[in-house]
Amino acid sequence: MNKNQNKQNNGNNNNNNFFNKNPIVVFAIFAVLVIAIFRTFSVEGGLSGEANLSSATKNIAYSELKDLIVANKVSKVFIGQANIKAKASDGAVVYKTRKVDDPRLVENLESKKIPYSAIDETNLMADILFSWVLPLVLFFGIWIFLVSRMQKNAGGGILGVGSSKKLVNSEKPDVKFDDVAGVEEAKDEVVEIVDYLKNPEKYMILGAKIPKGILLVGPPGTGKTLLAKAVAGEASVPFFSISGSSFIEMFVGVGASRVRDLFETAKKEAPSIVFIDEIDAIGKSRSSSPMGGNDEREQTLNQLLAEMDGFSSDKSPVIVMAATNRPEILDKALLRPGRFDRQVLVDRPDFKGRMEILKIHMKGVKFADNINVEEIANLTTGLAGADLENIVNEAALLAGRASKKEVGQKDLIEAVERSIAGLEKKSRRVNPKEKKIVTYHESGHALIAEVTKGAHKVTKVSVIPRGLAALGYTLNTPEENKFLAQKHELIAEVDVLLAGRAAEEVFIKEISTGASNDLERATDIIKAMISMYGMSDVAGLMVLEKQTNHFLGGQTVKDYSDNMSQKVDTYVKEFLDTRYKDVLETLKLYSGAIESMVKALYEKETIDGKQVREIIRNFEKENGLESRLTPDKDEKDEDIEKAKSHISETQE
Repeated sequence: MNKNQNKQNNGNNNNNNFFNKNPIVVFAIFAVLVIAIFRTFSVEGGLSGEANLSSATKNIAYSELKDLIVANKVSKVFIGQANIKAKASDGAVVYKTRKVDDPRLVENLESKKIPYSAIDETNLMADILFSWVLPLVLFFGIWIFLVSRMQKNAGGGILGVGSSKKLVNSEKPDVKFDDVAGVEEAKDEVVEIVDYLKNPEKYMILGAKIPKGILLVGPPGTGKTLLAKAVAGEASVPFFSISGSSFIEMFVGVGASRVRDLFETAKKEAPSIVFIDEIDAIGKSRSSSPMGGNDEREQTLNQLLAEMDGFSSDKSPVIVMAATNRPEILDKALLRPGRFDRQVLVDRPDFKGRMEILKIHMKGVKFADNINVEEIANLTTGLAGADLENIVNEAALLAGRASKKEVGQKDLIEAVERSIAGLEKKSRRVNPKEKKIVTYHESGHALIAEVTKGAHKVTKVSVIPRGLAALGYTLNTPEENKFLAQKHELIAEVDVLLAGRAAEEVFIKEISTGASNDLERATDIIKAMISMYGMSDVAGLMVLEKQTNHFLGGQTVKDYSDNMSQKVDTYVKEFLDTRYKDVLETLKLYSGAIESMVKALYEKETIDGKQVREIIRNFEKENGLESRLTPDKDEKDEDIEKAKSHISETQE
């Protein structure tokens, strides 16, 4: 009995699936049935009474009908709106012809004493079918077709808005931890997740509970999604990924429905990993909006919280991983233990990490044998993994554009400069007067950067226009990632920014608009020293501004009185004036070095950091000045080797 029921149910399901998957076929069958019914109920001519005979119908011309009437071969005539039918005298046939506007027809019939009558050719069934049934059939047919297309595109539900099947990327990634470089600490934090997914019994025996959720936080492009895929790839489990914004729709309740669908699917495939990218789209704090909350987003968040609470600690776990670069705005309920138990920082790579990332992305590109990866890693301090990948690809494109057979070091360096300073504008012609101003401006930046303690050393100086508005640039790269800045380093950065304008004033005797961005950045640094870092006597240790969005450029929220604002403005102006005077004095002291640098820049348009330091060093020797240059790394290494050699000679 059960088997028969199952068969019957399966048959019903198959039929339902057929009709659901083939709406056009269903519509065609229905239309054929309607036409067949119409043909069945529609009587030829729509006659009733005597006209509704079983006699055969013969189509003839109107002239033939007139001859038959004259010859008394018809017994009765039926006149309709469009047709005329005449019954033969012997009753064996009914003649049919198209009606012609002939007023003498009735006279002929009366003269022959042949009875005639009018007939109604309309058909009630036909009227109903054509006036009511057929339009409804067409309407519902088109509606079924559109709904089926929407369901296919959006994954089902009413008009396709309820399901998340088409919004979720389901895969088993082949990414491994070896494919993820530059985030070693982050990898260490998720390694145990892989072991737990492979061997959950080992942890359950000890009574350990694996974190239900792992939140990956960090700047854009640092490899958060790649790390999540690597966890799934190492554990060989299904990986369900979806963007946080995909949950939100204009219909209230759709996001919550999609959350349920997502987790139901993940539970069926457990052990598995659910990855929600940009979770701040649905996980924003419910109390952060002063104008009231968003019902749809809050319902979606509530459903997510409920789903994460509902996970059971069985042998088929589901791990939730999410990524965001705005952790400060997430709802506290989402970050409490039992939900996202662990936050893992996926930060920008250090020098070693950049080396590893570059080598990974260089595997599929044909490079020259003399490529110096260390130089590129040094030039890209502060860049994320996505930036490094783009640099390698850009270098390959540059080499291909030049029809080279392999990518060289120059291509990589040019790609780095494109990433940092923008595209080179070779077509932008700069007149000699402006070029002279730019050379002095950039030489001022370069000299102050080299002779000021705490400033980033010069890598390259160029007067070739780049980007949208830059007529020249000085490339300063720190020796390593810096997470803290001391007061003297911030002051040194201000001095370097002011040096371009100061050089114009000293050597051109007139200032230009080229220093506008430098002055803006210098002002921002001094304001931050006062209001955020407590590095002045204006506000002491009081914080006047709060920083938000640490990974997205650092926006600030001001919270101080107008009186304090006036004090801050006064201090900033006095501080800038003091630093500017010191920079002017330094430039006047090194005027000879500036002139040599300007000459080299005007002729070559580009000089590197070593040439800059060589010019300054020669000037200091010629004028008996104590050197203010910080030795290069290569020079430090040479000094160490000389010291070792001297020690060994002394011992001998």
